[in-house]
Parts: sequence; C-alpha cells; structure tokens
Amino acid sequence: MTDVSVLVERLPHAADLPLPRYESAGAAGLDLMAAVADDLVLDASGGVVLVPTGLRIALPQGYEAQVRPRSGLAARNGVTVLNSPGTIDADYRGEIKVILINHGPQPFTVTRGLRIAQMVVAPVSRAVWQECRQLPDSVRGEGGFGSTGTAARPNDSDQGTSSC
Repeated sequence: MTDVSVLVERLPHAADLPLPRYESAGAAGLDLMAAVADDLVLDASGGVVLVPTGLRIALPQGYEAQVRPRSGLAARNGVTVLNSPGTIDADYRGEIKVILINHGPQPFTVTRGLRIAQMVVAPVSRAVWQECRQLPDSVRGEGGFGSTGTAARPNDSDQGTSSC
C-alpha cells in the first residue's frame, strides 16, 4: 500500500459530515456520503439522481479517483453508480457528485450522511501510441461480445507475430 496525499475542501453543505474514510484496514475505497439537505427519492426501476458529496479534491498529478458502487446498496436495494466507475481527473476542482440509479423494485431514499459510493485513488498510466501496419495475432483474434463463452477454459497463450 502507498499513501497518497490528497487535498480536500469541505463545502458548507457538508460541514457537519465526516471526511471519507476507509472502513476497514484492508479497504481499497473510501466511503462517500450524501450531502443532501432534504431526502432524495430514487423511483423504482430506473430512477436516477445526482447526489452531492460536499467535497472538492485536488489529486496529485499522475493519479485519478474512481467513484464506484457500494456492494451492499447494490445487493440489498438494486442501487448502483450509473457511470461506474466515474473518473475524477487530477485537474478537476468541482464538487464530487455521484450519479445513482435504482434498478430495484422499490423506491429508495437517499438521506443525509448515507454512504452512497466508494472512491478509490489510483495511479494513472498514459498511453503512448505506437502505430503499426498490422497488430500481432492472438488466440482470441477478433472475437468479442461473449465469444469466449462463460465456462472455464484452459489458459491460452496469446503469443503472435506482428509487423510493428
């Protein structure tokens, strides 16, 4: 594990809420809380709401924060993060907000301080394109969208030739 220093600003509508924290020693994500003044209700089977957290952050260059669902909300209520994972770039300085969707059969109420999502801070790799005339072959080839099936398979080697 590597500690990363992240500047955080608590906005006035989150002044009484605790800062996100890891809920266990091995947790990868910090829990984000709803900084709502009044309850928000997500309608059953597709209700969407943008939930403020009352936080702004400044990540160090070379890092991102990913906003991910909380498994308990998803398993018990069918509530998840719509654009999962949501990405917070190092140069974004606006309030962190979470887009929640209710896939469950019952309305779901977001209350002040409810832990609605988790945020994982991670290093970023930047791609450097290396254009070539032809990509290397692989065992999978161009198969996609379920082409590998769902049953367990033996490991395949993805070695191939290319003209790069």
